[in-house]
Amino acid sequence: MFDDLRDLYQEVIFDHNRNPRNFRVMDNADRKVEGFNPLCGDRLTLYLKMDGELIIDASFQGSGCAISTASVSLMTEIVKGKTEQEAEDLFKKFHEMTTGKDEQINLEAVGKLAVLAGVREYPARVKCATLAWHTLDAALKNEQKSISTE
Repeated sequence: MFDDLRDLYQEVIFDHNRNPRNFRVMDNADRKVEGFNPLCGDRLTLYLKMDGELIIDASFQGSGCAISTASVSLMTEIVKGKTEQEAEDLFKKFHEMTTGKDEQINLEAVGKLAVLAGVREYPARVKCATLAWHTLDAALKNEQKSISTE
């Protein structure tokens, strides 16, 4: 059973890496933040279109490893339609899930993002999975700086 689940998770990651969702420049973005993971070489630019506190669109451009690309692809899908607070809460849950700070992971609370729970077993890959989320965190705080995982 566990191997089947791991295979499914790997397939979702590979699918989002091969066919990333929301991979485009957003010319009318309200917020734009760049992220960089020097350990793996992942680079991304995150774009958000806001309507008050509501994220109405999210997209990205960049290049990176399969985990980094899948993470940002999934993230841009999930945050659309969320308020800034809901996205911030999701960032915290995702960070706890991937860094292993919460031994009892509530996978239902993170939805589709559960496919990335396994990175906690590979500390060198955690920064790949969390780069997009740290970049989102900066965008939510309207910080117009480059984010680095170092």
